[in-house]
Amino acid sequence: MPCTRICSQECAVLHNHRCPVRQKSLAFQHSRAAVLRGSNSRRSLRVLAVDYPAPQLETSAPFLQAAALSAKLREAPRPERPLQIVIAGAGLAGLSTAKYLTDAGHEPILLEARDVLGGKVAAWKDEDGDIYETGLHIFFGAYPNVQNLFSELQIQDRLQWKEHSMIFASRDIPGQFSRFDFPQWLPAPFNGILAILRNNDMLTWPEKIKFALGLLPAIIFGQRYVEEQDDKTVTEWMRKQGVPERVNDEVFIAMAKALNFINPDELSMQCILIALNRFLQETHGSKMAFLDGSPPERLCQPIVDYFVGRGGQLRTKSRLQKVLLGSGGDVEGFQLADGSTVTGDLYVSAMPVDPLKKLLPASWAQMPYFSKMSQLKGVPVINIHIWFDRKLTTVDHLLFSRSDLLSVYADMSTCCKGMASDTMSMLELVFAPAEKWINRSDQDIIDATMTELERLFPTEVAADQSKAKIRKYKVIKTPLSVYKTVPGCELLRPTQRSPIPNFYLAGDFTKQRYLASMEGAVFSGKLAAEAIVEDWNAKSLPAPAQSAAQKQEEPVLQKA
Repeated sequence: MPCTRICSQECAVLHNHRCPVRQKSLAFQHSRAAVLRGSNSRRSLRVLAVDYPAPQLETSAPFLQAAALSAKLREAPRPERPLQIVIAGAGLAGLSTAKYLTDAGHEPILLEARDVLGGKVAAWKDEDGDIYETGLHIFFGAYPNVQNLFSELQIQDRLQWKEHSMIFASRDIPGQFSRFDFPQWLPAPFNGILAILRNNDMLTWPEKIKFALGLLPAIIFGQRYVEEQDDKTVTEWMRKQGVPERVNDEVFIAMAKALNFINPDELSMQCILIALNRFLQETHGSKMAFLDGSPPERLCQPIVDYFVGRGGQLRTKSRLQKVLLGSGGDVEGFQLADGSTVTGDLYVSAMPVDPLKKLLPASWAQMPYFSKMSQLKGVPVINIHIWFDRKLTTVDHLLFSRSDLLSVYADMSTCCKGMASDTMSMLELVFAPAEKWINRSDQDIIDATMTELERLFPTEVAADQSKAKIRKYKVIKTPLSVYKTVPGCELLRPTQRSPIPNFYLAGDFTKQRYLASMEGAVFSGKLAAEAIVEDWNAKSLPAPAQSAAQKQEEPVLQKA
């Protein structure tokens, strides 16, 4: 069917028209760039950021379940008095804990070691005012607690939703991409199935059939089957299920690196199945959004404003140095690096698992709850920002690079309003796996990245910078990021309620079904708040906790 429009490419870009003859293989010339008529110069190139309407998540079962938990905390019986609850760590887990404890009638005291909010979503501004951040953060439709949080804070307009597609770089043809387009007129799982069936660039029909047959047990038996696969790597599961090796090369390597920054021969298959389950079972689950600016400013600060405005506190530059115990073994205070002590009625650690392990009291080490957790470990990752001297012909979306060194990337000058530029691109890239590179110099990492970018942008980027030139760059190394989701680690993850009566945990490494993700962090904070509400809101309480200077003997809190 011929296109009846004057310029099909420009029409598709400017009017979001889905041309019936549009090729599924997305080359650079078919990216979201409009070349003005009458000129072929670089200056005539205009890359357009095209945001899409927010998906209708409010009626989905996961969103309603998340909303029900929020309502449970808001409507919980009010305590006799607000408990002062000291929380260590102002990442998304700690911020979520503070927010929902406030909803339940308590007064959180949130401690943050640094002077920036966000933990693993922290970001900064350089001397030019340009944003650089810890990671390239994507907000999925399959993040129901995160989406509820945005709604509750009334900041959902800060999410920039993109076209419902997943776009992969070609492994064999430089500068070319392959798309999985999810039709909006079909519900799950049919929209995902059709997206896979329509794409013939990455898998052949026999490979698709074998892949589908391999996934059948997960579809039939659901969550129980998914959890049982935690004892296998992705590679082991594929061999057991008879899934072709090319599925690993074409799909799973990119997924594994995006989900946990490691390769399929290390990643637990449970992690892949959880993501696929969410994407296939929820109509908008795989739809992606970018935040419209810096996470500390556009997401974290509204949470702080919320709980501080209702009686809570935030204290930055307050690094936890020691967990102080009373004679009965309960926590009696958090000692900070400056020597001061913060006391409260209850205590929550919302720190990542690695620093938490170093701070656990020796007397807790033999408890199975804590000893199992000691085997969890964060994975290294590197986030790279490169500002170029020109606008590259890129796509207004997250892209899976499918390279040996890079995981995902995006041109943030196009995808994010807070980093927008009409004249110069800023590529943000996740360098993973990073274990062999975390101790290498920034220059080594940039040189390796430019070699990879030459394959992705063959007409515009050269490793020697003979084409697009680097104006500046930032390399952000996180030696211990999210916990490494290897086989067997599910049994090691602790619940939010610890065996210590007045001590709780939050963090994406704690037990919740969304694993190591922003959704997992936010959900863990809600679950920690729920545990506290269930234990304390309907209980007769002793006198308020006092500061170390005023401390007297007082009853030890016991859980209901």
